[in-house]
Amino acid sequence: MADSKILIVDDDNRNIFALSAVLRAKGYKCVSATGGEEGLDLLKNEKGIAVVLMDMMMPGMDGYQAMAEMNGHPELKDIPVIAVTAQAMVGDRERCINAGAVGYVSKPINVEELTKLLTQYI
Repeated sequence: MADSKILIVDDDNRNIFALSAVLRAKGYKCVSATGGEEGLDLLKNEKGIAVVLMDMMMPGMDGYQAMAEMNGHPELKDIPVIAVTAQAMVGDRERCINAGAVGYVSKPINVEELTKLLTQYI
């Protein structure tokens, strides 16, 4: 976990703040972006991002579009994405996984569940 970072992409700064605080308390390093395009720019320019926590429903470029962009980019396609969404309806998990996410957590986030997922990638 030494230099590995988690990129949190969410359009709500309160979600970024809360998630960053919890993850930092557990020893993770976090960086954040408030939209899909900003998240992609960070992925291209910031070294050491091991996993992305991607909000799926954002204005502009949403999580699905951002994952599609990542999958088409040779240097980004292997970075795991965990979908984070308030959408917890039947089929949402499958839609996220089919779009390329390696995991799925719904809001409000169960920190224990998220930490278990993160340990697989960091």
